[in-house]
Amino acid sequence: MKGIVFTEFLEMVEETFGLEVTEQIIEESSLPSEGIYTSVGTYDFNEMVSLLTQLSKTVDIPANKLLHTFGLYLFDSLGKAHPDIIENYKSPLALLMSIEDHIHVHVKKLYPDAELPTFTIVDKTDNSLSMIYNSSRGLYCLAQGLMEKCFIHFNGSAHISYELLKEDGTQVKFDIVQHG
Repeated sequence: MKGIVFTEFLEMVEETFGLEVTEQIIEESSLPSEGIYTSVGTYDFNEMVSLLTQLSKTVDIPANKLLHTFGLYLFDSLGKAHPDIIENYKSPLALLMSIEDHIHVHVKKLYPDAELPTFTIVDKTDNSLSMIYNSSRGLYCLAQGLMEKCFIHFNGSAHISYELLKEDGTQVKFDIVQHG
């Protein structure tokens, strides 16, 4: 997993829960990297699982809720790092419909070894979108947070629901209906 995800996750933890909690989860996770990440490095996904699990225990918040919160946080961070990508779109639905054809293509240029989820559009209208999320990592709550923040970024709102197609969250159908 790309280091930028680790560095942004730890920044979110520090901003939300404080430096003490951040240091505690790093220490209690027994990480091979010792919690030292660079945004350009690549690290074992299991380290993220350890950090998330430890944070969930420490702050008594379910891991999926923390992942959702991280998705909200990560959208802004990625937008600041790569504003040119978001500026190409006039609406949140347009951005979401281009994840595979444009955004992930751009990410792969920057991080050729990144393991990205796939999003397959199964239905779309002027104000709605249904798509299937596929990822061996099952981080669909992170994806939902990113989607929600996308609408906030464009000063819009939407109802985003999901259906687990596989119980472990590796395949999820998202239904998005834009309001207004």
